[in-house]
Amino acid sequence: MKLFNCRCGHRVFFENIRCEACNSQLGFDPKSLEMISIDWISDHYEDSSGSAYRCCKNQIEFNNCNWLQRADAPEEYCWSCQLNRTIPNLSSPPNRGRWLSLEQAKRRLVYSLLTHDLPVRSRIQGWPDGLAFDFVEDQRSNPNVSEQFVGTGHQNGVITINVAEADDLFRLRMRLSVGEFYRTVLGHFRHESGHYYYHILVEDESLDAFQNKFGDAAQDYATALAAYYKNGPSQAWNSQFISAYASAHPLEDWAETWAHYLLIKDSMETACVEGLVKSSMYFEQALQTWIDTAIKVNQINQDLGLDHPYPFVITDPVRDKLIFIDRLLAARPARQASNPNGNPKSELQKSAVLSPSHQPADDNKSPP
Repeated sequence: MKLFNCRCGHRVFFENIRCEACNSQLGFDPKSLEMISIDWISDHYEDSSGSAYRCCKNQIEFNNCNWLQRADAPEEYCWSCQLNRTIPNLSSPPNRGRWLSLEQAKRRLVYSLLTHDLPVRSRIQGWPDGLAFDFVEDQRSNPNVSEQFVGTGHQNGVITINVAEADDLFRLRMRLSVGEFYRTVLGHFRHESGHYYYHILVEDESLDAFQNKFGDAAQDYATALAAYYKNGPSQAWNSQFISAYASAHPLEDWAETWAHYLLIKDSMETACVEGLVKSSMYFEQALQTWIDTAIKVNQINQDLGLDHPYPFVITDPVRDKLIFIDRLLAARPARQASNPNGNPKSELQKSAVLSPSHQPADDNKSPP
């Protein structure tokens, strides 16, 4: 994450809505990728240059978003919130905090995608190949809903996240039950976005190169996942894959590697602006710096009596896959205007009073 400052010069952070030094209201402008200090002028907000903004509807109604819309935009929701198809049932008190955690993680993902010049278009706003998010509960966390099991996954551009994943206790139980070293809300968003961008970045144009690194994506997915959950990964998985789950299928290997690529790039951006590492490095250099930094951070956490924040080993095959993703992104043309503003709305964000029915997701990281 880059460094942000209020107009008064005080440092501010990505989730801030007010400056602690001068009390100016803040908002994030996804077009400029900057935090903006704004003042209320009659019927809208303005920044110091006179540009007009308004707050996202989810901020006005629920205090749950600090992203801005340009005042002349036809949509009520910001770029990130326009991706929502289903939000949690907010009549359940725990869901307020869970939804806040989900939205904060989603905004970090969207920021990262935009900085990588990737198209971020809303299926809800009329883009048939766009993204949509369903935040859905099941009976494991709420006995009053109809869904017995909701798996976090992706299908045809729709990313489903089980609302309970925003509950620390639930997520810890799931991490232990499936033998994962690492499970975070942001990690889910990164992983599932990998399935979506596979179809944009790899399918058709780069399939042969993908197969050389990850294997045959056409092998039967359901059979491979069933075998993984029944038998577990091979004993030698950690020499070829970033995680045990990555060994389940080439598409899961891609999604897990994609998630780690975004994690590494975001973390290294923060490390650079904080002066912890030098800037202007090629990805291969940044990757080695990340490995060295992660080892040091892990050691510090161990001294504090905490778990390793990055419990992974990047072997040579994994390094090659990460570099493959970086080169794939570097070969893309610069981002065209992908803001869905101006497209006709096909659906509005809805609150899930009862969880809607879902088709099985392509990716299901928690076995039923």
